[in-house]
Amino acid sequence: MNKVRKIPMRMCVVTREKYPKKELIRVVRTSDGVIVDESGKANGHGAYLKKDLEVINKAEKSKVLEKHLEVTIPKEIYDELRSMI
Repeated sequence: MNKVRKIPMRMCVVTREKYPKKELIRVVRTSDGVIVDESGKANGHGAYLKKDLEVINKAEKSKVLEKHLEVTIPKEIYDELRSMI
């Protein structure tokens, strides 16, 4: 029998919809600040965003990431997110 691998689902903090982990970008609050986690394995408190410019712009306007990660997010992080899309 073929074993079907379970696809890890995560929720986008902006759209509140669940997507496969590969379709999302993880932003992590670490002890030395906020980073964009490309590996998806960095230690720290993470929040997921859909790989969509509208979603990232909405996250920046509504400060939803700041609420989730309980930290001020520098503009550079949003710029880095946009450059990844």
